[in-house]
Amino acid sequence: MAVRNALADTVPAFADALAAGVVADPGFTVTAPGRSALPARSGAAVAVAAMRAAGLTAAELESAALVVAGNNLALDYHAGVWQRFNERPGSVRPSHAMAYLDTDVLGVVSEATGIRGEGCTVGGASASGTLAVIAGARLIRSGEVDTCVVVAPANELSGAERRALLSSGAMTEGVCRPFDEARDGFCYVQAAASVVLRRRGQALAWLSGYGQRLDGRRGTAPDPSGQAEAMRRALADAGIRPSAVDYVNAHGTGSVAGDAAEATALVDVFGTGPLVNSTKGLVGHGLGAAGLTELIATIVQLRDGFVHPNPNLVTPLPNAPRLAGRTSTATGPRVAVSNSVAFSGINAALVLCAPDTR
Repeated sequence: MAVRNALADTVPAFADALAAGVVADPGFTVTAPGRSALPARSGAAVAVAAMRAAGLTAAELESAALVVAGNNLALDYHAGVWQRFNERPGSVRPSHAMAYLDTDVLGVVSEATGIRGEGCTVGGASASGTLAVIAGARLIRSGEVDTCVVVAPANELSGAERRALLSSGAMTEGVCRPFDEARDGFCYVQAAASVVLRRRGQALAWLSGYGQRLDGRRGTAPDPSGQAEAMRRALADAGIRPSAVDYVNAHGTGSVAGDAAEATALVDVFGTGPLVNSTKGLVGHGLGAAGLTELIATIVQLRDGFVHPNPNLVTPLPNAPRLAGRTSTATGPRVAVSNSVAFSGINAALVLCAPDTR
């Protein structure tokens, strides 16, 4: 596993920050060396780190699959190129023919790591990271590959997207308060993450099941029934009852409509059983990288036996599930669900188990 986010640039430091309930400064941006656009540079950085942490051999990399999470990754890069083109058309470099594509991340990461098996990008807005994990898991389940590296590079928004998200009420320039009555939107940050999925070998956690469900409509309005169905499908895929889940890492962006809908879905599926937190309340919303960042957060909590706090939670929603408090809880979770939701009615969920539960 590997991370680069507002809390840390290593997994051990990320785990320590989560346990301590550290809240990152808003507006964090990822830095990574190289001349490609930021998504390609950041994707390569975390992929190489994850590959090394997993101890992948050259032979494994030769046949491994690569799935890159996200779509419309380099919007600020595009805006800059367009501005320079308007001012001086001859300034556009030939390399822009590659750099403007999301698949440039795939090529750069493949070159940096030596991965030569199957490869693709998987886009699903804020659910991209989780959908990419599902795509990788399906490749392994089908027997196509034994190893899959999943990479979620940093998304860079231009000023236009930032303004639209602020005007719509989805994003805030204030504090991220998931499931709190005073919430007023998500806090945008850049983040990158990578995990290695394997058919066999020593596991940090088991990916036991996954589920996805569409709401069947365009737009930003969340649907609790779609979210609940995605979680139920993931649990059924894992062969696990809702009552066996003791921890949920919620999508929990801090948006007014989104948190209310997710709270309804969580209570519908689980009642008030499992402890629920939102990693976005600490690290912010990394857009396409959020799902993978939160998967890693879930894994370290399973591994280290704690549930990180909701430090900005003061007045919980009246219909809220059982929310973690403002300090860490040493509950020793064994079975967890990680949720992701995205515009255009995309709902996805993963079920994870501690290694000794299988």
